[in-house]
Amino acid sequence: MKAITYENYGPPEVLKLVEIKKPTPKCNEVLIRIYATTVTSGDSRIRKADPFIARFMTGLFKPTKNILGFDISGVIESIGKNVTRFKVGDEVFGSAGDYGGGTYREYKCLPEDAVITTKPENLPHVEAAPIFFGAHSALHFLRKGNIQVGQKVLIYGASGSVGTYAVQLAKYYGAQVTAVCSTSNMKLAESLGASKVIDYTKEDFSKRDEKYDIIFDTVGKSPFWGSVKSLKNKGFYLLAVNISLSSIFKNIWAGITTNKKIIGGVAHEYLEDLVFLKKLIEEKKIKPVIDKIYPLEQIADAHRLVDSGRKRGNVVITIS
Repeated sequence: MKAITYENYGPPEVLKLVEIKKPTPKCNEVLIRIYATTVTSGDSRIRKADPFIARFMTGLFKPTKNILGFDISGVIESIGKNVTRFKVGDEVFGSAGDYGGGTYREYKCLPEDAVITTKPENLPHVEAAPIFFGAHSALHFLRKGNIQVGQKVLIYGASGSVGTYAVQLAKYYGAQVTAVCSTSNMKLAESLGASKVIDYTKEDFSKRDEKYDIIFDTVGKSPFWGSVKSLKNKGFYLLAVNISLSSIFKNIWAGITTNKKIIGGVAHEYLEDLVFLKKLIEEKKIKPVIDKIYPLEQIADAHRLVDSGRKRGNVVITIS
């Protein structure tokens, strides 16, 4: 079967199309024929080992797992003898993240208790694949911020994968949403439910007098101390990208010297979150935003788009 592997950290050119052996499911596993996956900012950071500290988790000198990819949407082709949750032919979607990822391939085996479930009937595979990584991250952090009806919530990086879902989810929870993005993405943010949009290329939101209950930085580029200043008392500053040593020290210091709560860390994966997101998709409360779709053979081009920092929503990979 076809797969995309990489043997060394580096630019998109390290990704190579190869032939590998098709896996066979164990007793408790399902074999999924993958129809679509995504290229996320997480894939890009792992590929580059950026920041360097990430190497302590992915391999100090070279990657210990040489197939990237977390999101998955496809069809169950076969099942292990002990599997009861799925049957052959089920269309499923979700994440392979907690099981080492590796969705840049035609087939993938996962335990039946992985974070996968039947695909929303109202979405094709190319639209189902980009749901989990961005939407579950947004859901995780907004819940950590104890989002409530009527709160003022600012989403920084509102046009990215996590950001587009964060705007929609904050709106779903009844918040007044302010989106921060570039000029070209302002209409997109409004269409997703933002009541106010700030163009970061022209204005620093933290220079305003407005205060927020939650500021959610989905891209790791908000002004740290300006954001803390712009929070209400006991407000939440949520950081989806919070992996440098300097940011960790700033988080600790802000927690000591203010009554604001700084929350970063990893968005852990839970099946119940995927089921909840599926329900919202089927009820048309949220939807994926897709920038571009590439075939597996052009995955290096997809990584270049993600590396540029200018993608809108999600970048999808189709696997024939």
